[in-house]
This record gives sequence, C-alpha cells and structure tokens, in this order.
Amino acid sequence: MDRSKIIVRTSVIGIVVNIFLASFKAVVGLFANSIAIIMDAVNNLSDALSSVITIVGTKLSEKPANRSHPFGHGRIEYFSAIIISVIVLVAGISSLIESVKKIFNPTTPDYTTSTLAIIIMAIVVKLLLGRYVKKVGNEVNSDALVASGADALFDAVITLSTLVSAIIMLLWNVSIDGVLGTLISLVIIKSGVGMLKSPIDQLLGARMSPEFIKSVKDECMTFPDVHGVFDVVMHTYGPDTIIGSLHVNVLDTLSASEIQCLDRKIAERLHTKFGIIATIGIYAINTGDTPAAKMQADIMKRAFDNDEIHSAHGFYCDFNAKIVYFDLMPEYKVTNPVDLRDSFIAELKDNGYADYEFHIALDNNYSED
Repeated sequence: MDRSKIIVRTSVIGIVVNIFLASFKAVVGLFANSIAIIMDAVNNLSDALSSVITIVGTKLSEKPANRSHPFGHGRIEYFSAIIISVIVLVAGISSLIESVKKIFNPTTPDYTTSTLAIIIMAIVVKLLLGRYVKKVGNEVNSDALVASGADALFDAVITLSTLVSAIIMLLWNVSIDGVLGTLISLVIIKSGVGMLKSPIDQLLGARMSPEFIKSVKDECMTFPDVHGVFDVVMHTYGPDTIIGSLHVNVLDTLSASEIQCLDRKIAERLHTKFGIIATIGIYAINTGDTPAAKMQADIMKRAFDNDEIHSAHGFYCDFNAKIVYFDLMPEYKVTNPVDLRDSFIAELKDNGYADYEFHIALDNNYSED
C-alpha cells in the first residue's frame, strides 16, 4: 500500500472511531439527561475533523504539477498539519481557561456508575487510537497524522485528568480539578506549539538533516570518477518530493561525453534511492605537472589551512586574462564573509599572486555540518 493510501486508511479509522464514540455518548447522554456527556459527544465529532483535514490535505497534495505549480502540490500536507496543530492549541487554551475558572470556583462532580464507565471506555479507546495514528504518522512521515494522533492523545489525557480529580473529590472531598487541568493544559499548549514547528520549518525551507546530506554525499562518492561533493542544496516540496542541486569534482582528463554520462548516472541514482530530482554541476580538478594544477593545489591548501574557511572548490584559472575563479564557504562563526574574502585575496596577492585578479564567489552553508 502506498503512502497516501496508508494515510487515508488511518484517518478513516479515526473518523469511524470518533463517530462511534460520539453516537454512543449522545445516546447515553440523552437517556441519562446529562449535558456533560452530550457535550463530550460533540467534542468527539470535532476530533473527527482532524482526520477529515488530513484526508483532504493528502488528496490535494497528490495533484500533479501544472503550469502554475511546477513543483507539484505536496506542501499542502504542511498546511494540514498546521491546521490540526492550531486545533490542538485552541483545545489547550480552552481547557486552560476552564481549568483556571475551576481553581477559583471548584465544583462537586456528579458522576454515576454508568457515566464513569463511559468515561473510562472513552479514555482507553482514545489512547489506543492516538497511539496508533501517531505511530503510523511517524512511519510514513506525515506531520498531519502525527498531529491528529497527538490530538486524540491529549483529549484522552484531559478526560483522564477530569476522572482522576473527580474520584479524589468523591473519596476525600479535595478538589484538584482546576490545578490538574491547568498543568495538563499548559503541557498541551507547549506540545501544540512544538507540533507547529515541523510544518512551518518545512514551509520556510529548513535545513535538511546532516544524516540525510551525508547519505547523499556518500552515495555520490561511490562513483569512481567523483572526487568530492559540494554545494548540496535541497528543497522539500512535500514529504515525497525533494528538488535540489549539488556539484562534484572530477579530473580534468574526463571527456565531455564521460562527464555527461556520469551526470546522468548520479541523477538517476539519487532519484531512485532518495527521491531527489537533482541538477548536477561539474568542477574540474587540474591534473599533471601543470601550472594550473600547482596553483590549484597551493590556493586550496591555503584555504583549508584557514580556520575561518569551511571549504573551497570550483577552481579555474584563465591564464590569458590572469583571472582566478573559485568558490569559498566561510565557517558559521564568521560574521562578515566579505571581509574574510578580501583578507584571503590580500594573503594570496602577498604570496606570489600579485599579478592575478581573484573572482571568489561566497557560498552560503545550506547543508554542511
């Protein structure tokens, strides 16, 4: 079963369970003339909304790329997760308000054996549902499912806290409903804010994990003709779509046809193994006992000996125009990359390259540790 079908199936289970709970509570509430149980039934219907949002978001994200959205619609899933996270936040804030009211105006619970049994059953079902939905969400990398599962778990925790405080009140006549509810509400609000972080980060263009970037670079290095991987830039357009670019070093002895073949092989491998649609750039390493090779080795060594420079690559020298080109990536601690570049150029000119003009491109560190 593919990812979208798993998400839809799991969400349908959530809808069915919540509708069942809502129907059961509504019937019992009507017969028992209990407004509390009826309102809890309405709450279950609102919980089903999270699953509906997940399904709608998943289906919309499957729309193919078009003229207006050439990278597809996968990021719609992030909006689904944001909406559900906001629902969790609203629930936490509402619970906090009601809990604070109960601190100043405590109420005596009025539960019967049947209502307690219903509450216990609802807690168990919600805990099982929440754990299941969240587990599947983590397995298929769905922020919306994870948020929906967390919503169910928080609902169960709130109900459990109400039950515990009610029992304590009935046994010892001590009201902790407001205090316990306030603490749990604060935890839910904190979790809701945390749940918002992942989808918002993805929409803003968060850095890919170092482990993933290392896997990509290691895979490129399995090709014998690749002698270095640089400038890895990756953008996510939904959990299943990554579009990016990277540069690789090759020896200058490769022909244009060999470079084209290598480019295709790397692109196909990255797409097959990681689902990446990649553009591959090529940098040449000068070989042999030539002025270009000696200059490249010397300048690259000076760059790597500088503790403010993370890496340097893409060297090329136009000896006729006496212009040297290469890319330089500063370390994170560098606050003024332009000053670093200017000082490095001055160093080069003072050490045998006074007659050369340097065109150094400053790279942002998009992925390196």
